[in-house]
Amino acid sequence: MYSKEVVIANKTGLHARPASEFVKEASKFKSAISIEFKEKKINAKSIINVLSVGISAGSKIVISAEGEDEKQAVDELINLVETKFKE
Repeated sequence: MYSKEVVIANKTGLHARPASEFVKEASKFKSAISIEFKEKKINAKSIINVLSVGISAGSKIVISAEGEDEKQAVDELINLVETKFKE
């Protein structure tokens, strides 16, 4: 298991397009990937789950992965968040 905390820096948070980008990127990896937000742990490969928790700008989340490419998965997803989903 590998995990890191990150702050959502883009203006809209994880809604619509950014959530779609996040799920698309997460789905490229073999590892099981989750997001922890406000004591909830959700599947990061499910657009419905990602949108349902309402992650807004400035929110702290923990991205975790478990599997053969866990470190690469978390690091690339952290980079996606830190670059504001390339907005």
